[in-house]
Amino acid sequence: MSAPLLVRACRHEQVERTPVWFMRQAGRSLPEYRELRKRYGLFEIAREPELCAEVTLQPVRRHDVDAAVMFADIMLPVLGMGVEVELVENVGPVVAAPVRSLADVERLAVPEPEEAVPWTLESVGLVREALRPDQAVIGFAGGPFTVAGYLIEGKPTREFKQTKACMYGSPEVWHALLDKLADAFGRYLAGCVRAGADVVQVFDSWVGTLSVSDYREFAAPYSARMLEALDVPTIHFATGDAHLLEERRAAGGDVIGIDWRLPLDAAWERVGHDRGIQGNLDGALLLGPWERVEREAEDVLQRAEGRPGHIFNLGHGVLPETNPADLSRLVAFVHERTAAVVA
Repeated sequence: MSAPLLVRACRHEQVERTPVWFMRQAGRSLPEYRELRKRYGLFEIAREPELCAEVTLQPVRRHDVDAAVMFADIMLPVLGMGVEVELVENVGPVVAAPVRSLADVERLAVPEPEEAVPWTLESVGLVREALRPDQAVIGFAGGPFTVAGYLIEGKPTREFKQTKACMYGSPEVWHALLDKLADAFGRYLAGCVRAGADVVQVFDSWVGTLSVSDYREFAAPYSARMLEALDVPTIHFATGDAHLLEERRAAGGDVIGIDWRLPLDAAWERVGHDRGIQGNLDGALLLGPWERVEREAEDVLQRAEGRPGHIFNLGHGVLPETNPADLSRLVAFVHERTAAVVA
């Protein structure tokens, strides 16, 4: 039996059509998900394997995407490390006791996922069993820098003042924290792979706030450790980091996920054609007329030129206001448009 379409694309193999999936495809854009959220919180869903699998599979059934990305949050693995996190609506993850001292770091556990999050691993297995052989399961985790930022700040921020104060003023605390996060998150992702994940994506969503030199010193070594430890195809994603594309490539990842800010062909030239590339339609386009969505999606595909290694996705997550019918229409468009090119 051949590997799932997404896996083959990640390996740079010629495929019968360009694979499509969407970040945040399982979530607030789907009415069936919103109905469930009236009764359950996000972590409640994550802790119930059958419920988590159902939410993960909802967009696959509705849109016929080529992969199911596990319904979770990038902060999920820190629960097993002994961190108390609350997901606040319209705010994001809020940490009860921010991590800012060496003593705080030393209190963090580095658990095995089978002990800390057995429900997540069971959910992965249920999703893998429910999918067709050509569809992939994507496990994911946050990048060490992004997660460290949430742990230190205590809540989402765009400035990362406390985070950078720690990096520059208390490097021993920073490196001790990143060392533990890389270890814990690497184990978490390896557990997801053992449970049935075919591909893994690392979301380093906020790493674009770093300069090139700071990325090399404070983030890249830990992302590299996570990515190197996995024996399935890996996707390395960030946003707002056009100045870091070459650095992110050097840190690792079979596929480099890019946001919508750069043309795909220009980004791919910088990343190098020996790596795959994922992206990169601006998700906000789906709030406008279909004619423009189709035109811009066509532009992305033309820039990819049918080369092996392209995965069609948005430049970031699906916006909650997106009409699910337009997502389904976009999947069908990409599948139809690329089947003639790469068959």
